[in-house]
Amino acid sequence: MSKTSLNLIAISVFLMTTTVLLGPLFHLSPTVPALATFTILAIATFDNFSFQGKGGHLLLDWIGSFSSSHRERILHHEAGHFLVAYLLNIPVCGYTLSAWEAMKQKQPGLGGVSFDDGELVSQLERGTIGAQILDRYCTIWMAGIVAETLVFKNAEGGADDQSKLAGVLTSLGFSESACEQKQRLCALQAKTLLQENWTSYQALVNAMRQRATVTECQSAINTEGVGGDSLKMGGMG
Repeated sequence: MSKTSLNLIAISVFLMTTTVLLGPLFHLSPTVPALATFTILAIATFDNFSFQGKGGHLLLDWIGSFSSSHRERILHHEAGHFLVAYLLNIPVCGYTLSAWEAMKQKQPGLGGVSFDDGELVSQLERGTIGAQILDRYCTIWMAGIVAETLVFKNAEGGADDQSKLAGVLTSLGFSESACEQKQRLCALQAKTLLQENWTSYQALVNAMRQRATVTECQSAINTEGVGGDSLKMGGMG
């Protein structure tokens, strides 16, 4: 079962516990929390098997939209992907900052950055992939978690990123321990890129917060003089 569905189940358990404890104070029938819990569990199960968790993402995103921290986490997470992709010369095609926007663009999760990944897909289809291009994409996938952790001291998002990274590495024959090692290495590389270009990262966050276009976001990055750092980081590929 997906993490989103598990979150919905956790919410249903919380609601049932709360209504059971507070029900007598408001003269609620015991059947009310039971029906509410059954409904949420049914939705979670149906969503998991029929919509791959997208409905759950929409619900959780709607609940989270009432929290400014939730929206800021998504913003900083996606900005991490965007900046590292830019630094590693992977073209960014667009970005989303909500589950609804992501679903309309056929992306998973609560938000996302879309890339021109034609080269990666082509190499994977051939069954051979260069170490440099693999490192680039793995670093980009880990960059959201790293950025969120740098800003908020922990990461709540990134399950889809880790799943994508693990899926690609497993398809290439990486063992579980090798996957974990690659993930740690790429997270460290992403952290280095973000920290050495932190002013550009902050400028990008501000631009994305205003829903700037991809071109405007890239201009915001360049305004902070990231060009020199980008050339320096080009050694990854």
